[in-house]
Amino acid sequence: MSVAVTKVQFVALLAIAQDHAFGQPPGSQLRAVVLGQHLATAAGADPAEVATTWWTTALRFLGCTGHAYEVAALFGDEIELRAQSLRVDSASPVEFLRLAIGHAGLGRSGVDRLRSALAVVAGGRKAAGLNFRMACDVADAFAVRLGLDEPVRTALAANFERWNGRGLPGGVSGNAIPRPMRFAQLAQEFEVLARIDGITDALQIIEARRGKAYDPDLVDLLLQQGSAWWQLIEMADCWDQALALAPPSPGLDDASIHEALLVLADFADIKSPWTNGHSRAVAALALRASGPAAHAAALVHDLGRVAVPNTIWDKPGPLTRDERDRVETHALVTDQLLRRVPYTAAMAGTASAAHERLDGSGYHRRLTAAQLNESQRVIAAADCYQAMTSDRPYRGAMTAAYAASELRTMAREGRLDGEAVERVLAAAGHRRAARPPLPAGLTLRETEVLRLLALGLSTRSIADKLVITPKTADHHVQHIYSKIGVSTRGAAALFAIEHGILAAEN
Repeated sequence: MSVAVTKVQFVALLAIAQDHAFGQPPGSQLRAVVLGQHLATAAGADPAEVATTWWTTALRFLGCTGHAYEVAALFGDEIELRAQSLRVDSASPVEFLRLAIGHAGLGRSGVDRLRSALAVVAGGRKAAGLNFRMACDVADAFAVRLGLDEPVRTALAANFERWNGRGLPGGVSGNAIPRPMRFAQLAQEFEVLARIDGITDALQIIEARRGKAYDPDLVDLLLQQGSAWWQLIEMADCWDQALALAPPSPGLDDASIHEALLVLADFADIKSPWTNGHSRAVAALALRASGPAAHAAALVHDLGRVAVPNTIWDKPGPLTRDERDRVETHALVTDQLLRRVPYTAAMAGTASAAHERLDGSGYHRRLTAAQLNESQRVIAAADCYQAMTSDRPYRGAMTAAYAASELRTMAREGRLDGEAVERVLAAAGHRRAARPPLPAGLTLRETEVLRLLALGLSTRSIADKLVITPKTADHHVQHIYSKIGVSTRGAAALFAIEHGILAAEN
């Protein structure tokens, strides 16, 4: 029996993903959702406007991955920049420019950094406006696909506008900014300021921005009741609170669920031009090689990419050890995000194992062959094949034939499952190998020993059967246990059953 899932749950999951993209602790944006509901209610908003405020606040930065590449190209680590930007008064051109120039070309040499700073100054408001418009366009496209209504889309389009008209990209001001976005802006920035600077300083900062960044009437309400609202949410579980205040949201049908999973996939992949369409392509291979369960998990296997800056994903040269460590965290974040919702929690273990390897050399859990099921093995092979046959910042795309050869080599070496590799290659249009690679890097002799071991023969009986010494037979058994990640005959027998070794000809 399938688990029901709602649009509210998918959007709440996206809110947590946006926290990662902005370098905020998970729950920050949902805490702002709760504050926004308090603010909208205090301002006398009707139920429809309160509902629009919920969606708007939860998805305020829905388009953030759509311009991550451009932001990182100019400013370096876009996650760090965004984290700082949430505390800056973006209604002040001077303060905003100071932040931009301070981050231009970070990590580059003196001359290159100077060029970046000059580019920021030269591009000025027009270049910034184009950048923010890109984020708004991406957010709107996602909103349409999620089935959100026109009031929500209109509010999201004004995300970067400010009360005094000095926002971007259109310079919209005052009451022309939809009120749900005014609620969302004030609630979110109050959450960040209160959490970092403390409630007293946060309210002073908000008051100083009254009539500039924020609607003065809303600021007055916040100054009166903000401390009380903060006490209600500071130590509470923001996930539960936000979902309790969410608009009514019936369970989604299969088509809507599939579209929501595609939104999650594209939200992650669009972060870098090098990964555009990657998750969809991996999922298509997984579907043909293993079925619908693998397909759904493959769509979201890289969701945690949003937590790693583009300076790493788009780096043209080798990664440092520190950068590799940071890359590995994206699998953990994928797992954590998907476990937020019962429906996606069912696929979290499969999705987050996309970078595991049979010999334990993958990440993030360092799982071994005995711990990886069919779907996990297929997705790992599909992910490798799709990455190999695509351009990357550090190399060009491999030919399909070369990639197939590389996958088969990884199977022989015990990193990928041989049967999974052959299924994926067949799904990609390759002919199956006459004899698929043996699983877990086992040699032909080791598969013979494993077959006999699974049939219950003792080490001495195996030695007699294969005309080898008992000591040699024992060495084979120990190597087999190490390669397939088990320590008992029963577990080895199960591995042999799962991989068709009992039926294999010797």
